[in-house]
Amino acid sequence: MMARRLFVLNGSNLNMLGARQPEVYGRATLEDVRADCERVATELGFELFFAQSNAEHELVEWVHDAFREDAVVVINPAGFSFRSVPLLDALRMLGSAVVEVHITNIHARDAVYQRSLISSVARVVIAGAGVYGYELGIRAAHRLASEGSA
Repeated sequence: MMARRLFVLNGSNLNMLGARQPEVYGRATLEDVRADCERVATELGFELFFAQSNAEHELVEWVHDAFREDAVVVINPAGFSFRSVPLLDALRMLGSAVVEVHITNIHARDAVYQRSLISSVARVVIAGAGVYGYELGIRAAHRLASEGSA
């Protein structure tokens, strides 16, 4: 049996995890997040594609790839959460589950960070669990896929 594809996508500034505002985002780096995602993906039988970009068009292209591969998507859109209609439209095409992850609790932050456009297409939204939210997101995506609702 072929492994189910999982895309874990990361938006703007997440390449600076561990260095950028550690009092807000913690000390884990994006490489730490990747290692955790690889561990959980392997455990659950996913074939993982993990990527980060500060460029909106690159995220859109990866979502197109996920569409073509009928992959499950876990995404931390970061700053693209709040204004990226192109990313929203790309995610809207997916027939598989979309899980949105935010390291911080966006609902407790300044008003500009409280309303994610991406949440309107996400089956699950995890916010405020720190980088552990990625593991929760992958597990939620697995559950949805296993139930046939992904």
